[in-house]
Amino acid sequence: MLLRRLSTKFAVLGRPFCSNTRNDIATTIAELNKEMEVVFGEPPSNGFGASEANGVGTQETQSMSQGSEERAGSLTHVGNTGDAQMVDVSPKVITNRTATASCKVMLGKTVFNLVSANQMAKGDVLSVAKIAGISGAKHTSSLIPLCHNIPLTHVRVDLKLNPDDFSVEIEGEAACSERTGVEMEAMTAVTIAGLTVYDMCKAGSKDIQISNVRLEHKTGGKSGDWFRGK
Repeated sequence: MLLRRLSTKFAVLGRPFCSNTRNDIATTIAELNKEMEVVFGEPPSNGFGASEANGVGTQETQSMSQGSEERAGSLTHVGNTGDAQMVDVSPKVITNRTATASCKVMLGKTVFNLVSANQMAKGDVLSVAKIAGISGAKHTSSLIPLCHNIPLTHVRVDLKLNPDDFSVEIEGEAACSERTGVEMEAMTAVTIAGLTVYDMCKAGSKDIQISNVRLEHKTGGKSGDWFRGK
């Protein structure tokens, strides 16, 4: 009985379209969606909608479709349904890629002097933070869900004490020969190094601040080289 009703409604949709049948088609589509809801227990996710009832292929529908494609192209981590997705980089060309990032850890005078003299209770702050930053770069894809697991060819993390503002200046660099860049690996390296400095020094002060985590420059890939302006 249900199949007979659905067949009748699909027959209506198969008639040649003209302006006089617009209302009949709209009504039939609404009824079809209702019948399918009875069968499946919920409205069809891709059921017939207003655009079908009003005539697919109109200028308005085409414009909306083009706009959706443009938005999808500008947000590569968002799929056609609006869900988060991991970008397929297989069509991209393998190139040598590098990225450099930096951050600053404001220690304050007391803690700065302790770090300079290597007298923090936990040990050598800068050496431990350096190793932590390198390790962080290698674990970026585990920390940031949509990052690709990139085989890194090089990671560098440097930490320098700045007596002018009692800070630790951190710079990190990551490199690979891959289809996607290493910006996130470089920024993860300096962030983890900065957090490690905080952890090593927190007994001396809770007022330590990590700031200015940022990409300094990158090379390789379709977008080419990029440098932060001074």
